[in-house]
Amino acid sequence: MNLFGMMEISASALGAERIRAEVVTSNLANAESTRTSEGGPYQRREVVFAAQRPSFALSLASAGPAARDAASTGVRVREVVNDPAPALVKYEPSHPDANADGYVAYPNVNPVSEMADLMGAARAYEMNVSAITAAKQMIQQSIEILK
Repeated sequence: MNLFGMMEISASALGAERIRAEVVTSNLANAESTRTSEGGPYQRREVVFAAQRPSFALSLASAGPAARDAASTGVRVREVVNDPAPALVKYEPSHPDANADGYVAYPNVNPVSEMADLMGAARAYEMNVSAITAAKQMIQQSIEILK
């Protein structure tokens, strides 16, 4: 794989991790939202990643099966899905969103696990920035050698 291909793979991961961080922060921001425009409490959302061939790998398609097999894949967000876990129900008869029995449905968002997910997304983002920086430095050193 060439250095530009490595940078393209890391760049795809940067975009995917950014979206993951946005979804996690949305979950955290709505952890207490008992009413949404769709009705009912906010539903936690999760990001589903999928592999994708970067554009540099497409140019290898004419190079033969060995080159295609050697090409790595990048990452993309396939979809953002609602978590199927049920809402948390608490007895709060004075709450405006309480049902006839006095129970309120709260989102199925656990702030501790959301913070762990956010930290994971931030670390993955940092690692991919480091990989891009390393590739950039290798390209610059290669140019210096050719001078």
